[in-house]
Amino acid sequence: MSNAVQEETAIKNKRTNYLLNIRNLPPIPNVVLRITQLLNDPMTSTQEISQLLNQDQALTTKILTVANSPLYGLPRKVPSIDFAILVLGFDQIKQIVIALSLMDTFRNENSKYWNRKAFWTHSFITALMAKYIAAEKNLPKTSEVFTAGLLHDLGISVIQKYFNKEFIEINELVSTTQISYAEAEQKVLQLSHEEVGRILCDKWNLPVSLSQSILFHHKPSGAEEHKELAAVIHVADYTTCKLGLGKFLWDENFAIDESVVDVLGYGSVEKLEEMIYEQEEKIKLQLETLIF
Repeated sequence: MSNAVQEETAIKNKRTNYLLNIRNLPPIPNVVLRITQLLNDPMTSTQEISQLLNQDQALTTKILTVANSPLYGLPRKVPSIDFAILVLGFDQIKQIVIALSLMDTFRNENSKYWNRKAFWTHSFITALMAKYIAAEKNLPKTSEVFTAGLLHDLGISVIQKYFNKEFIEINELVSTTQISYAEAEQKVLQLSHEEVGRILCDKWNLPVSLSQSILFHHKPSGAEEHKELAAVIHVADYTTCKLGLGKFLWDENFAIDESVVDVLGYGSVEKLEEMIYEQEEKIKLQLETLIF
């Protein structure tokens, strides 16, 4: 067997091992299963949902933070879970709980190459901006957009927690050679963080629209389905880089995929960026009140 064939075989075996390890990740959090069961039952009352969520004070606080966000667009303050359920509705509450719970599953400790607050902040601002864009464009299923935005970079968190040796290698490769994180991921893992996120969505039986938006959030023009959702997440992600607010290191040199202009009906990149700058003060206000 030639050296080239041996190397290719070794790469395929390594990739297979990564995929197997990813598929052995923890099951979907129990609170997600419970909230989904309750909300899928037409006989479930607001009180039952409220009682379940109020058992987790940290989750309750985060839900209220989302509901009271300047970017979420509610006309009045939401003081309680009961009121949040009333004004947001069951489906939006379900999506928020799913997103927050899944993110919390991969809450990692700070280290040399990992800033937990920076990652959370970036994910949260992207989610809120995505929700704003979807509402502005009157897109269907705007509640699902928040989930997609919050989880779009979940693959990075998975790599950091479960493949920490390779995570360090990726960061050191970027630092020493000045290549992009995307290139470093392929050199070290033969997988992108988008692919890791997609695999995780499939493992947890999350909607295809969600896994597709995660897989194509850097290149929505490559999506064959659910292109609108991928485009929304792409623009929201781009916003953090364009404004320098809530950006994350792995998105350094983020380039806009201009296909989103037509997909979302902005007319031009300039018009899209006007919309982004119009939200700058709201994002700054959000960053001042962020609790994560």
